[in-house]
Amino acid sequence: MVVKKGQQIVLAFDGLRDKGYLEISPISSDATQRSTTFWSLDVVLQSRVSPATDDGSDNIHTVSLPRTDSPVTTFLASTLKSLGDDAASDSVSLRFLFPKESGYVARSDFLEHRLEGSQYVSKAVSFLSPLQKVVAVERPSNTSTFGEVLLDAFGVLIISATPDSQDLDHDLLNRLSFPWLLASPLASRRLAWIQGREDIDSIGRALKGAAALGISLVVFDEPGHWLQPSDSPWSYLREAFVELDITPDDRLANRVADAVRAYLDKIDGVVTISDIRLPEIARACRMLGLPTESAEAYDIARDKGKTRMLEVVGKGESCVLSDASELDHYLERTQPLQFPLIVKPVIGWCSDCVSKVQTVEELAVAVRKASDRHADSARRSTAVVIEPYINGPEVDANLALLDGEVVFCDISDDFPSPADDNGAGFKANFQETQNVMPSGLPQFELDAIKAQMRDSILRQGFRSGVFHCEARVRNSSVKYTTGNGITDLAPKENIENLGTPQVYLHEINARPPGYLESVAVLLTYGVDYYAIRMLLALGPTEKQRIHALSHPFLQGPQYNLSVMIVQQTCAGIMKTADAGKEFLDKYPDIRNNVVDYYTRMKGGDVLEGPDADALWWIAYFSVFSRESRRELLERVEFIQRNFEYELEA
Repeated sequence: MVVKKGQQIVLAFDGLRDKGYLEISPISSDATQRSTTFWSLDVVLQSRVSPATDDGSDNIHTVSLPRTDSPVTTFLASTLKSLGDDAASDSVSLRFLFPKESGYVARSDFLEHRLEGSQYVSKAVSFLSPLQKVVAVERPSNTSTFGEVLLDAFGVLIISATPDSQDLDHDLLNRLSFPWLLASPLASRRLAWIQGREDIDSIGRALKGAAALGISLVVFDEPGHWLQPSDSPWSYLREAFVELDITPDDRLANRVADAVRAYLDKIDGVVTISDIRLPEIARACRMLGLPTESAEAYDIARDKGKTRMLEVVGKGESCVLSDASELDHYLERTQPLQFPLIVKPVIGWCSDCVSKVQTVEELAVAVRKASDRHADSARRSTAVVIEPYINGPEVDANLALLDGEVVFCDISDDFPSPADDNGAGFKANFQETQNVMPSGLPQFELDAIKAQMRDSILRQGFRSGVFHCEARVRNSSVKYTTGNGITDLAPKENIENLGTPQVYLHEINARPPGYLESVAVLLTYGVDYYAIRMLLALGPTEKQRIHALSHPFLQGPQYNLSVMIVQQTCAGIMKTADAGKEFLDKYPDIRNNVVDYYTRMKGGDVLEGPDADALWWIAYFSVFSRESRRELLERVEFIQRNFEYELEA
């Protein structure tokens, strides 16, 4: 008999007493028909068999599902059990997905992470294994084959609140229109991961992503790291832990190379996301004959002075001092000085030790402070950059390059920092306040940023990689204004007198953006920078997967999102156990619009205040709005106004 809409099929699990029935909805629709990679089957899973099953109607058929280790059978049995007498509902709407084509899965969890944030799907469950070969499945034409076909689904969606079927169809087409099936077989690989990061909350998605890619991770780090114990709840995310001195000195490359050679199994690549260690890891790869970009290119990217001296925009406006003693000579040959100026060490992160100065006296203090910052570090450096303060909107531009071409790019707005205020004093810092994606800059300025950042990366000697670039737009057609407590970009007046916009590069970090921003990009666009970076470390054989996984959602970002930072405003010992969690518990309406958060400074932690040498924030929230950028910024303002914590007296 032909499977048709509204047909009831009794679902029986061999060897189990549980029974339920499936009500067949349309097998496919116009939107899913247009997909070249999958077709769908909608069903309603009921916890009780309809009384109509006893009437002998031809509309009722029993389908037996064997009790196997099939993930589909396991899912159905588990779902039926959850629909018991005490459940809020005795039915659940499901959409099973089936492949139209045969091929090899680019990453086994693509369904979960591409559907994250969908308005129409409360949960996505993949039935795929890493590197799995998938065989095309034909639609069932009658009930006799229904049970067999159901077991061939590659995933299932639990549908939320019975959305309009057409809306769901279009949402799936938007999110899943990328080549998740590849023609060539994929092999399991092994990566050495140097420096395991500080905790699971700052790297968890990347480690889980490696498993979905079929990549085994061997973590190399100092003894006592949280990933070392074999009984750690996170030990399943790495194949092994190897104790290694990862001090970023001149011998690091040799230590890494020796440790990789000594590992019992073949290691196919080495990766780190630590700026200070990137050049030495590249040198280790060169010793081992493993894929890598130029160590010399990483040397340039690590050094803000070398980076600035290679730039065309702003050429001749900046200076690099080898140490503070050269300041007098700089002052003699550079007159008159054009204040305000920016002073920063050539090596640094998190806007550490960056100063905005207005006088010669402030300049001298800032140069000494920046020169001393890493004078006693393992990677000793006393050099300092002096450059003009660019009074224009700041952006983060993240680019994934493959063989010199941009395969994906996102640009977001880095909102003004305390030091950007017109009346900011010398001690004001450049710690980030919030990062909003997508950017509100006009398209022609965004195009200029993307093109210039690519040129700057290539000029340093790179051909492939994931890069986090920071820049400002001089002569931009927009500026930040504040009204009714909301700060945002707004058009300038008399833009015909501005001159040509110039993209002034601050720095290139030759690794993915920070974890919180990388997660925000994954949620907003569907692209995982950490996955691309790991695949790049494995060399040319992974090009097809890099191309496949660089596809964003078909219709662009799924919402406006802000990664907002709660900064330290005073010094003391944190009394509140977890200020981020307590805030979200207090304001559930805001919690519904927060997709990610992390409390860095918890109860007992020492806050050194805004004048500290190292700038560490208290918490961050990734807040979103599907409606508008304005609504997003209103939510951010609410958090800023109402976030509370206590310090020990």
